[in-house]
Amino acid sequence: MKVLVTGGNRYIGRDLVFELAERGHHVTVINSHEAPLPEGAQRIVADRRLPGAFEAALADRRDDFDVVFDNTAFTLSDVQPMVELFRGRVAQYVFTSSMAVYRRSFVQPIHEHFRRHAPIDDDPRKAYGVGKVQCEDYLLAEWQRNGFPATCLRVGHTMGPRSPAPTRDPAFFARLEAGRPILIPGEGFAVVQLVHINDVARLMAALVGNERVHGEAYNVSGAEVASVVGIVNLIGRAMGIKPQIVEVPMDVARRQRPPLVHWGESLSGSAMLSIDKALSHIDWSPRFGIEEGFRNAYEWWQREGRGLYEFDFSADDTLLAQLSA
Repeated sequence: MKVLVTGGNRYIGRDLVFELAERGHHVTVINSHEAPLPEGAQRIVADRRLPGAFEAALADRRDDFDVVFDNTAFTLSDVQPMVELFRGRVAQYVFTSSMAVYRRSFVQPIHEHFRRHAPIDDDPRKAYGVGKVQCEDYLLAEWQRNGFPATCLRVGHTMGPRSPAPTRDPAFFARLEAGRPILIPGEGFAVVQLVHINDVARLMAALVGNERVHGEAYNVSGAEVASVVGIVNLIGRAMGIKPQIVEVPMDVARRQRPPLVHWGESLSGSAMLSIDKALSHIDWSPRFGIEEGFRNAYEWWQREGRGLYEFDFSADDTLLAQLSA
Protein backbone atom coordinates (compact mmCIF):
# COMPACT_ATOMS: atom_id res chain seq x y z
CA MET A 1 0.00 0.00 0.00
CA LYS A 2 1.03 3.62 -0.55
CA VAL A 3 0.73 5.36 2.80
CA LEU A 4 0.89 9.03 3.81
CA VAL A 5 1.77 9.88 7.44
CA THR A 6 1.43 13.39 8.81
CA GLY A 7 4.21 14.10 11.28
CA GLY A 8 6.19 10.88 11.49
CA ASN A 9 9.33 12.51 12.81
CA ARG A 10 9.53 11.79 16.52
CA TYR A 11 7.17 9.94 18.87
CA ILE A 12 4.33 7.58 17.85
CA GLY A 13 4.52 8.73 14.24
CA ARG A 14 8.18 7.83 13.89
CA ASP A 15 7.57 4.31 15.16
CA LEU A 16 4.60 4.08 12.79
CA VAL A 17 6.69 5.05 9.77
CA PHE A 18 9.25 2.33 10.46
CA GLU A 19 6.56 -0.23 11.29
CA LEU A 20 4.78 0.44 7.99
CA ALA A 21 8.01 0.16 6.03
CA GLU A 22 8.88 -3.10 7.77
CA ARG A 23 5.51 -4.47 6.66
CA GLY A 24 6.33 -3.64 3.04
CA HIS A 25 4.30 -0.45 2.56
CA HIS A 26 5.52 2.54 0.54
CA VAL A 27 5.69 5.40 3.04
CA THR A 28 5.60 9.16 2.53
CA VAL A 29 5.69 11.62 5.43
CA ILE A 30 4.59 15.23 5.40
CA ASN A 31 6.06 17.41 8.12
CA SER A 32 8.18 20.47 8.85
CA HIS A 33 11.03 18.81 10.78
CA GLU A 34 13.52 16.43 9.24
CA ALA A 35 14.09 13.07 10.96
CA PRO A 36 15.52 9.66 10.05
CA LEU A 37 13.37 7.68 7.62
CA PRO A 38 13.44 4.03 6.56
CA GLU A 39 15.05 3.19 3.25
CA GLY A 40 12.80 4.11 0.35
CA ALA A 41 10.53 6.45 2.33
CA GLN A 42 9.84 9.90 0.92
CA ARG A 43 9.27 13.25 2.59
CA ILE A 44 7.08 16.21 1.67
CA VAL A 45 8.09 19.41 3.44
CA ALA A 46 5.16 21.47 4.76
CA ASP A 47 4.29 23.18 8.03
CA ARG A 48 0.70 22.48 9.05
CA ARG A 49 0.68 25.47 11.34
CA LEU A 50 0.69 27.70 8.24
CA PRO A 51 -2.83 27.98 6.76
CA GLY A 52 -3.08 26.25 3.41
CA ALA A 53 0.41 24.74 3.57
CA PHE A 54 -0.70 21.10 3.57
CA GLU A 55 -3.29 21.66 0.87
CA ALA A 56 -0.73 23.33 -1.39
CA ALA A 57 1.87 20.62 -0.81
CA LEU A 58 -0.60 17.78 -1.46
CA ALA A 59 -2.73 19.28 -4.24
CA ASP A 60 -0.87 17.47 -7.01
CA ARG A 61 -0.53 14.23 -5.05
CA ARG A 62 -4.12 13.51 -4.09
CA ASP A 63 -4.17 10.30 -6.10
CA ASP A 64 -0.81 9.02 -4.86
CA PHE A 65 -1.96 7.36 -1.63
CA ASP A 66 -4.15 4.47 -0.52
CA VAL A 67 -4.06 5.23 3.21
CA VAL A 68 -3.64 8.42 5.24
CA PHE A 69 -2.58 8.43 8.90
CA ASP A 70 -3.36 11.89 10.28
CA ASN A 71 -1.40 12.22 13.51
CA THR A 72 -1.14 16.01 13.71
CA ALA A 73 -4.77 17.18 13.46
CA PHE A 74 -6.30 18.89 16.49
CA THR A 75 -9.17 21.01 15.14
CA LEU A 76 -11.79 20.96 12.42
CA SER A 77 -9.69 23.37 10.39
CA ASP A 78 -7.02 20.65 10.30
CA VAL A 79 -9.18 17.73 9.14
CA GLN A 80 -11.69 19.37 6.82
CA PRO A 81 -9.14 20.27 4.11
CA MET A 82 -7.72 16.73 4.29
CA VAL A 83 -11.16 15.22 3.72
CA GLU A 84 -11.72 17.53 0.75
CA LEU A 85 -8.35 16.51 -0.68
CA PHE A 86 -8.79 12.76 -0.28
CA ARG A 87 -12.55 12.14 -0.48
CA GLY A 88 -13.11 9.35 -3.00
CA ARG A 89 -9.38 8.84 -3.42
CA VAL A 90 -8.17 6.86 -0.40
CA ALA A 91 -9.19 3.48 0.98
CA GLN A 92 -8.54 4.50 4.60
CA TYR A 93 -8.14 7.64 6.67
CA VAL A 94 -6.99 7.14 10.26
CA PHE A 95 -7.33 10.03 12.70
CA THR A 96 -5.29 10.05 15.92
CA SER A 97 -7.68 11.19 18.63
CA SER A 98 -7.23 10.98 22.40
CA MET A 99 -8.74 9.66 25.60
CA ALA A 100 -9.16 13.37 26.40
CA VAL A 101 -12.46 13.23 24.49
CA TYR A 102 -14.11 11.45 27.43
CA ARG A 103 -15.92 13.05 30.33
CA ARG A 104 -15.18 11.74 33.80
CA SER A 105 -16.92 8.47 34.50
CA PHE A 106 -17.93 6.77 37.73
CA VAL A 107 -17.80 3.45 35.88
CA GLN A 108 -14.52 1.89 34.78
CA PRO A 109 -13.22 0.81 32.34
CA ILE A 110 -14.35 3.41 29.82
CA HIS A 111 -15.86 1.99 26.63
CA GLU A 112 -16.13 3.73 23.28
CA HIS A 113 -19.83 4.49 23.75
CA PHE A 114 -19.28 6.37 27.03
CA ARG A 115 -19.96 10.10 27.27
CA ARG A 116 -17.57 12.50 25.59
CA HIS A 117 -17.27 16.26 26.00
CA ALA A 118 -19.93 18.28 24.22
CA PRO A 119 -18.55 19.63 20.93
CA ILE A 120 -19.78 23.11 21.89
CA ASP A 121 -18.13 23.12 25.33
CA ASP A 122 -16.10 26.33 25.49
CA ASP A 123 -14.27 25.62 28.77
CA PRO A 124 -10.62 26.40 27.87
CA ARG A 125 -9.41 23.61 30.15
CA LYS A 126 -11.12 21.09 27.87
CA ALA A 127 -10.09 22.68 24.56
CA TYR A 128 -7.79 19.87 23.48
CA GLY A 129 -10.38 17.15 24.10
CA VAL A 130 -13.24 19.19 22.63
CA GLY A 131 -11.21 19.82 19.48
CA LYS A 132 -10.71 16.09 19.10
CA VAL A 133 -14.46 15.49 19.65
CA GLN A 134 -15.27 17.94 16.87
CA CYS A 135 -12.86 16.19 14.52
CA GLU A 136 -14.30 12.77 15.38
CA ASP A 137 -17.89 13.93 14.87
CA TYR A 138 -17.07 15.41 11.49
CA LEU A 139 -15.16 12.36 10.26
CA LEU A 140 -17.71 9.80 11.45
CA ALA A 141 -20.52 11.87 9.91
CA GLU A 142 -18.57 11.84 6.64
CA TRP A 143 -18.50 8.06 6.87
CA GLN A 144 -22.24 7.91 7.43
CA ARG A 145 -23.13 10.39 4.68
CA ASN A 146 -20.51 9.77 2.05
CA GLY A 147 -18.69 6.56 2.93
CA PHE A 148 -15.47 8.39 3.73
CA PRO A 149 -13.38 5.56 5.27
CA ALA A 150 -12.44 7.22 8.54
CA THR A 151 -11.26 5.50 11.72
CA CYS A 152 -10.68 7.33 15.02
CA LEU A 153 -8.12 6.14 17.57
CA ARG A 154 -8.54 7.37 21.14
CA VAL A 155 -5.01 6.95 22.41
CA GLY A 156 -4.40 6.81 26.16
CA HIS A 157 -1.39 7.91 28.21
CA THR A 158 1.83 6.93 26.48
CA MET A 159 5.37 5.99 27.44
CA GLY A 160 8.42 5.30 25.36
CA PRO A 161 11.50 6.85 23.73
CA ARG A 162 11.67 10.40 22.36
CA SER A 163 8.99 11.94 24.52
CA PRO A 164 7.91 15.31 23.08
CA ALA A 165 7.41 16.65 26.62
CA PRO A 166 10.11 16.65 29.30
CA THR A 167 7.43 16.40 31.99
CA ARG A 168 6.69 12.79 31.00
CA ASP A 169 9.24 9.94 31.20
CA PRO A 170 12.31 12.24 31.06
CA ALA A 171 11.38 14.10 34.24
CA PHE A 172 11.22 10.86 36.21
CA PHE A 173 14.51 9.61 34.76
CA ALA A 174 16.32 12.89 35.51
CA ARG A 175 15.04 13.13 39.07
CA LEU A 176 15.81 9.53 39.95
CA GLU A 177 19.30 9.64 38.43
CA ALA A 178 20.02 12.80 40.43
CA GLY A 179 18.82 11.18 43.65
CA ARG A 180 15.94 13.62 43.89
CA PRO A 181 12.61 12.70 45.50
CA ILE A 182 9.49 12.12 43.44
CA LEU A 183 6.59 14.26 44.66
CA ILE A 184 3.13 12.77 44.16
CA PRO A 185 -0.37 13.99 45.07
CA GLY A 186 -1.70 12.36 48.22
CA GLU A 187 -0.89 8.69 48.65
CA GLY A 188 -0.85 8.09 44.90
CA PHE A 189 -3.65 5.54 44.89
CA ALA A 190 -5.33 6.80 41.68
CA VAL A 191 -5.01 4.27 38.86
CA VAL A 192 -3.42 5.14 35.51
CA GLN A 193 -3.24 3.08 32.32
CA LEU A 194 -0.27 3.39 29.98
CA VAL A 195 0.56 2.24 26.46
CA HIS A 196 3.96 2.06 24.81
CA ILE A 197 4.31 4.10 21.62
CA ASN A 198 5.40 1.04 19.66
CA ASP A 199 2.22 -0.78 20.65
CA VAL A 200 0.23 2.19 19.32
CA ALA A 201 2.23 2.15 16.09
CA ARG A 202 1.69 -1.58 15.66
CA LEU A 203 -2.06 -1.20 16.09
CA MET A 204 -2.11 1.61 13.54
CA ALA A 205 -0.17 -0.41 11.00
CA ALA A 206 -2.50 -3.37 11.57
CA LEU A 207 -5.44 -1.23 10.39
CA VAL A 208 -4.20 -1.18 6.80
CA GLY A 209 -6.53 -3.23 4.64
CA ASN A 210 -8.99 -3.91 7.49
CA GLU A 211 -12.37 -2.65 6.25
CA ARG A 212 -14.02 -3.64 9.53
CA VAL A 213 -12.60 -0.51 11.15
CA HIS A 214 -14.21 2.01 8.78
CA GLY A 215 -16.55 4.36 10.62
CA GLU A 216 -15.39 3.15 14.03
CA ALA A 217 -13.66 4.65 17.06
CA TYR A 218 -11.25 2.60 19.18
CA ASN A 219 -9.63 3.03 22.55
CA VAL A 220 -5.90 2.38 22.31
CA SER A 221 -4.01 1.57 25.49
CA GLY A 222 -1.99 -1.07 27.25
CA ALA A 223 -3.22 -4.15 29.05
CA GLU A 224 -1.78 -3.16 32.45
CA VAL A 225 -2.89 -0.53 34.95
CA ALA A 226 -1.18 0.65 38.13
CA SER A 227 -1.56 3.30 40.79
CA VAL A 228 0.53 6.47 40.55
CA VAL A 229 2.72 5.30 43.42
CA GLY A 230 2.97 1.89 41.74
CA ILE A 231 4.09 3.43 38.45
CA VAL A 232 6.80 5.45 40.20
CA ASN A 233 8.08 2.25 41.80
CA LEU A 234 7.95 0.42 38.46
CA ILE A 235 9.96 3.23 36.84
CA GLY A 236 12.52 2.91 39.60
CA ARG A 237 12.63 -0.86 39.14
CA ALA A 238 13.17 -0.39 35.38
CA MET A 239 16.09 1.94 36.17
CA GLY A 240 17.54 -0.11 39.02
CA ILE A 241 16.95 2.78 41.46
CA LYS A 242 14.72 2.75 44.53
CA PRO A 243 12.64 5.93 44.43
CA GLN A 244 12.24 8.23 47.40
CA ILE A 245 8.56 9.20 47.26
CA VAL A 246 7.16 12.27 49.00
CA GLU A 247 3.39 12.41 49.47
CA VAL A 248 2.02 15.93 49.05
CA PRO A 249 -1.35 16.71 50.69
CA MET A 250 -4.04 16.87 48.02
CA ASP A 251 -5.09 20.45 48.79
CA VAL A 252 -1.48 21.53 48.30
CA ALA A 253 -0.95 19.31 45.24
CA ARG A 254 -3.96 20.80 43.46
CA ARG A 255 -2.40 24.27 43.66
CA GLN A 256 0.88 23.30 42.01
CA ARG A 257 1.66 24.75 38.57
CA PRO A 258 2.86 22.82 36.70
CA PRO A 259 1.24 19.71 38.23
CA LEU A 260 3.43 17.38 40.27
CA VAL A 261 2.90 14.58 37.74
CA HIS A 262 1.46 14.87 34.24
CA TRP A 263 -1.30 12.27 34.68
CA GLY A 264 -4.49 14.17 35.46
CA GLU A 265 -5.87 11.09 37.20
CA SER A 266 -3.53 11.78 40.11
CA LEU A 267 -5.79 14.71 41.03
CA SER A 268 -9.17 13.81 39.54
CA GLY A 269 -9.37 10.06 40.14
CA SER A 270 -8.69 6.80 38.35
CA ALA A 271 -9.43 6.27 34.66
CA MET A 272 -9.03 3.12 32.57
CA LEU A 273 -9.85 2.43 28.94
CA SER A 274 -11.42 -0.79 27.72
CA ILE A 275 -9.47 -2.10 24.73
CA ASP A 276 -11.80 -5.05 24.14
CA LYS A 277 -13.14 -3.57 20.91
CA ALA A 278 -9.66 -3.12 19.44
CA LEU A 279 -8.65 -6.63 20.48
CA SER A 280 -11.77 -7.98 18.76
CA HIS A 281 -11.63 -6.00 15.50
CA ILE A 282 -7.88 -5.68 14.90
CA ASP A 283 -5.07 -8.20 14.60
CA TRP A 284 -3.19 -6.71 17.52
CA SER A 285 -2.42 -6.97 21.21
CA PRO A 286 -0.05 -4.92 23.42
CA ARG A 287 3.47 -6.31 23.85
CA PHE A 288 4.75 -3.96 26.55
CA GLY A 289 3.79 -3.98 30.19
CA ILE A 290 4.40 -0.89 32.29
CA GLU A 291 7.81 -1.87 33.69
CA GLU A 292 9.03 -3.18 30.32
CA GLY A 293 7.81 0.00 28.62
CA PHE A 294 9.71 2.28 30.96
CA ARG A 295 12.79 0.05 30.74
CA ASN A 296 12.72 0.48 26.95
CA ALA A 297 12.33 4.25 27.33
CA TYR A 298 15.17 4.39 29.85
CA GLU A 299 17.49 2.46 27.55
CA TRP A 300 16.89 5.14 24.92
CA TRP A 301 17.46 7.84 27.55
CA GLN A 302 20.83 6.31 28.43
CA ARG A 303 21.86 6.05 24.77
CA GLU A 304 20.85 9.47 23.51
CA GLY A 305 18.11 11.16 25.51
CA ARG A 306 19.85 12.79 28.47
CA GLY A 307 21.10 15.84 26.62
CA LEU A 308 17.86 16.60 24.80
CA TYR A 309 15.90 18.11 27.69
CA GLU A 310 16.34 20.90 30.22
CA PHE A 311 14.91 20.73 33.72
CA ASP A 312 14.29 23.23 36.48
CA PHE A 313 13.55 21.55 39.79
CA SER A 314 13.43 24.76 41.83
CA ALA A 315 9.65 24.38 42.28
CA ASP A 316 10.29 20.95 43.82
CA ASP A 317 12.78 22.45 46.26
CA THR A 318 10.41 25.27 47.21
CA LEU A 319 7.57 22.83 47.88
CA LEU A 320 9.82 20.46 49.85
CA ALA A 321 10.90 23.39 52.03
CA GLN A 322 7.27 24.34 52.64
CA LEU A 323 6.34 20.77 53.56
CA SER A 324 9.20 20.46 56.04
CA ALA A 325 8.61 23.88 57.67
